[in-house]
Amino acid sequence: MEDHNEGKGWNGRERRMIDRAGARAREAYARAHGHLMTKPPHLRWLYIAAGLALLLATLFAVWIALLFPLTPGIEDVKQARVARPTVVVSADGRQLASFEQGIQMKVPLSAVSPNVVNALIATEDHRFYDHHGVDFTRIAGAFVANLKGDAQGGSTITQQLARNLFRDEIGRARNINRKLKELITAFKIENTYSKTEILEAYLNTVPFLYNTYGIEAAAHTYFNKTAAQLNETEAATLVGMLKGTAYYNPVTNPERSLARRNVVLGQMLKAGAFDEAKYRQLVKRPLRLHFARMAERNGKDDHFTAYVRRWLVDWAEKHDADLQQDGLVVQTTLDYDLQQAAQRAVERQAGALQAIADVDWAHSWPINATSTQTYVDMRDGVNPFEYYWQSHGELLETFIRESSDYRKAVDGGENPVAVLKKLKADRNFMRQLKASKSRLEAGFLAMDPTTGEIKAWVGSRDFEKEQYDHVAQAARQPGSTFKPIVYAAALEKGIAPEHAYLDAVTTIRFDDGTVWRPTDNSGTTGRQLTMRDGLVYSKNTITAQVVRDIGVAPVVKLAQDLGVRTSKLAPVPSIALGSSPVTLLEMVNAYSTIAAQGEYRKPVFVRRITDRNGQVIADFASQTPQRVLSQESAVTLIDMMRGVINRGTGTGIRYRFGITADVAGKTGTTQNNADGWFIMMHPNLVAGAWVGFNDNRVTMRSNYWGQGGHSAILLVGDFFKSALDSGKVSADALFPGGRKPEPVTRHAEPPPEEDVEEGGDMQQEGGPPPDTPQPPENEQPVRPEPDLQQEGITLPPPNDA
Repeated sequence: MEDHNEGKGWNGRERRMIDRAGARAREAYARAHGHLMTKPPHLRWLYIAAGLALLLATLFAVWIALLFPLTPGIEDVKQARVARPTVVVSADGRQLASFEQGIQMKVPLSAVSPNVVNALIATEDHRFYDHHGVDFTRIAGAFVANLKGDAQGGSTITQQLARNLFRDEIGRARNINRKLKELITAFKIENTYSKTEILEAYLNTVPFLYNTYGIEAAAHTYFNKTAAQLNETEAATLVGMLKGTAYYNPVTNPERSLARRNVVLGQMLKAGAFDEAKYRQLVKRPLRLHFARMAERNGKDDHFTAYVRRWLVDWAEKHDADLQQDGLVVQTTLDYDLQQAAQRAVERQAGALQAIADVDWAHSWPINATSTQTYVDMRDGVNPFEYYWQSHGELLETFIRESSDYRKAVDGGENPVAVLKKLKADRNFMRQLKASKSRLEAGFLAMDPTTGEIKAWVGSRDFEKEQYDHVAQAARQPGSTFKPIVYAAALEKGIAPEHAYLDAVTTIRFDDGTVWRPTDNSGTTGRQLTMRDGLVYSKNTITAQVVRDIGVAPVVKLAQDLGVRTSKLAPVPSIALGSSPVTLLEMVNAYSTIAAQGEYRKPVFVRRITDRNGQVIADFASQTPQRVLSQESAVTLIDMMRGVINRGTGTGIRYRFGITADVAGKTGTTQNNADGWFIMMHPNLVAGAWVGFNDNRVTMRSNYWGQGGHSAILLVGDFFKSALDSGKVSADALFPGGRKPEPVTRHAEPPPEEDVEEGGDMQQEGGPPPDTPQPPENEQPVRPEPDLQQEGITLPPPNDA
């Protein structure tokens, strides 16, 4: 009770104090108002204006005081960084790549031509040596000019440097708050650096297009000389670009650049850099560029980091981030050790397959060996692909006509026959053409099915020689690796794995009159086979009857649900045999969904992005899976695909690599051995590989080595052997209903009872329905002809190549 009374007493006193203060304020206002009213009208308005000005000045001072601690401190200015590039790291923090601030060559101001300094100060900040970071006279002049409709900027060189050095702290929004931060920071810079140091820092950070930063790199790029050697017109050209680098680009907009250069020369004349006579001589000179882009410094890049770079550029644009200066850390999902294992597997096994192709096509007779070492030992003693080019003269001429050299000459008006003859006689051209066409390529991808995270990504045998990505860019016919999707759709329709089909060539007729008679090159048995065995032994005849029973639409829908979400799938029966081109990324994603017992997760390649202080600004690690296939069907399908490894077309995993883990997978081969595929599922990791030639008119000669179960399987088996031996993947993990197989004896030669798979016939008779993909031998090349004068530096073609 006592406390309550005290509270009431205190509240009463408080109210009385407030009342007295209010009364005093009203009395003061009344006295001031009365005093003001005794003055003449013109003095009254003068007093009011002065009071408002004082109030505004006070509020502005308070605003500045509040912003002051939010701008970089003196220590920050002293340790100001030119740029802190974004770095891309693996899942365990090892650096994979970085976004350096382009090409930058720092030089002291003494190594910069006085012409550059004169041009810069005369054009950008003619009162540079008279102000203390902010030129209020210029700001007032710019304000008046803007009111008249003549847009002008009032920023000094110091303010521009503040923006370059402290993008995060000052911000990028075009508002008064950012401008005030810029002014305050400019004052701090002037208090920390001398005028010479400010000029030097500015000239070393300013951008000049083509990923080039700083006056020294710009001098090399545009004029092939050092910054110290720049004459008046060259200095004026580069300084003139600062008003708008793209708009006044002397390479793409020479007329604008020339006009802007002459404006800068006019400003230099006003500043006394030279006399009128010299000015008249200078403005008559042409630009005289010696443009040559300097080499980039991104030697660490591979297909994965290149893919991440492209994605990050889009992400940064949407989130107003500067990848060259913001110091972001991009943590990817890539497992560094697994990536190294994947690169070794591709290098080792794809190199062996190249030796096989080189030797098999060197002579008119086939070798018919089943050990890779046989071909590797013979490789140095043959002329690779000699017999191929002798026996494919017409195709070789076609390749010549498709080359950029031929097209350029013919488009220039030369006689086609003469051009063909000239190029055939050009030994260097022919050597490069044959080498590019006969180079075997490969793609490899590994993904965690429980998270969707990418763990390893190898887009070609050598990124330096081949930037075309065979993981995410190249769309190729998947052949029989597509069949599990057909059987999954059948399981969802209620067809049991033991349902029997006749292993015989079956005629399937369509309403439009076309006929489909898919075959297996290995022949048919004429016996009843279960649907399970149809998948294990990769029987086209069985798969065709399954798709006939369930329809094409459910197969297409399920494929898209499982992960084939970029490539266009043709809704025709031959899709069941893998006639619609897809990417390796899509197929591994689909198998990951199966391995995750029917739960789809989109591929994740970046876990999170943190700022320079370690604060998470974007998180992509967690995602909610989507049920696209019943768990019962997925578990049954995995069990059927175990049979592929244990007794079907994928037994090489056991006998070549001795892998005894609980794994399931599927081989794939397209017609004429154009594409070899193999994808394998482990409870914790799914890995797939594709091998073939960029131009699918060039194929493996051997029907044995042309099969995915003998070619692509080598890459996956090699990788998984390393992953299991190192403990990166558990050898004891099991799928539902699984058990660890008995140990097997490794040997290089296949066992006598090994089952093989060949591409078979995917084509409908009587002509395909509209939009049906043609078989590989009728397809156009999957990528444009590389520029043979730029061997190893070709740009990736579009995704739909």
